[in-house]
Amino acid sequence: MAKVGIMIEAQEGLTWERWHRICHDTDTLGFDSLRRSDHLISLMDAPERDCIECWTSLALAADWTKRIQFGPMVSPMTFRHPAILGKMAATVDALSGGRVILGVGAGWNANEHHVFGIPFYTEKQRFDLLEQGIKTMRDTWQKSNPKPVHNPMPLLMGGKGQKRTLPLVAREAAEWNLSRLDELMYVESRKVLEAHCKAIGRDPRAIRHSVMTSYIIGRDRSELRERAAQVSKVVRALEGKSPDEVIEDRRRAWFVGTPQEIADKIRHHAALGVDLFMLQHFLLDDSDALKLLAEKVLPAVA
Repeated sequence: MAKVGIMIEAQEGLTWERWHRICHDTDTLGFDSLRRSDHLISLMDAPERDCIECWTSLALAADWTKRIQFGPMVSPMTFRHPAILGKMAATVDALSGGRVILGVGAGWNANEHHVFGIPFYTEKQRFDLLEQGIKTMRDTWQKSNPKPVHNPMPLLMGGKGQKRTLPLVAREAAEWNLSRLDELMYVESRKVLEAHCKAIGRDPRAIRHSVMTSYIIGRDRSELRERAAQVSKVVRALEGKSPDEVIEDRRRAWFVGTPQEIADKIRHHAALGVDLFMLQHFLLDDSDALKLLAEKVLPAVA
C-alpha cells in the first residue's frame, strides 16, 4: 500500500490565504502528510514571489490541521542555531499533538545565504554542522519543556551521498527522502542505505522511504494540457514550451497523465519499496487537482 502526501515549494508564491486552503484540503481529503520547503527567496529567479516563513507557517498548520503529519522539507541547519531549531520544533510538535516530522539538511543554495547575509560554509563544514546540530537538538529536548510528544522527534533526511548522507540517514533518520523519481537511483541508493543500517545493527525497515517529485494531472488530454500550460508559468525552466512539450518533457521524471496513469506509475514504484510519494503541488490555487488526486488516485494505490 502506497501513501501520498503533498509538498509545497513555498518560496514560489505561498501566501497565508493559499497556505490555509492547502492545509485544509490536504487534511480533509485523505492525504498522508503535508511538507513545505524552508527557503527564503524564490529559487526560480522570481524574487517578487511571496514566501511566508517556514516555522511560523508550521505553527499555524498545527492548528489548521487535525490529522496529517507535517513538517519542513527540509530546514537547513545553517539558518538557525540547532538549539533554537530544536526548541521551535518541539513547541510546534506539542501544539499539534505529535504530528511533526522534522526535516533537516546541510543547506545547499549559496545565493539565498549570500542575499540574506547567512554564512555559507564549505560542504564539509555544513555536514559537520548538521551532524553536531542533531546531537544539540536531542540534548535540547532533554533539557527544556515542552518536550516533543515522541522524544527524540522523528527526523526526515534526504539525499543519496554514499560517504556522509546515507550513513547519517542510517544512524539518525525515521524517513529517508529521494528528491527524484529515478528507479535505478532509488534501487542503488537503497542497497547502500541498507548496508549502512546492517553495519550498525539497525533494522532497515525502521526507516520510511519517500520520493518527492512533481505532478500534472488531468481527467483527459484537454485538461492535462491546461494544467501543463499553467505549470510552465510557474516553473521557469519550462517557459516558452507548449503544453504538449511540457507534458512530454516531464512525463519521465514527474507523475504526468490521467488519474489512472498516475496511479499505475505510483504502484510501480511502490513495488520497489517506496512507502510515501510527496507530490510537489506547483499550482497553489488549484484545489481541483488535489480533489482529483484524492478521489481517483488515493483509492487506486491504497
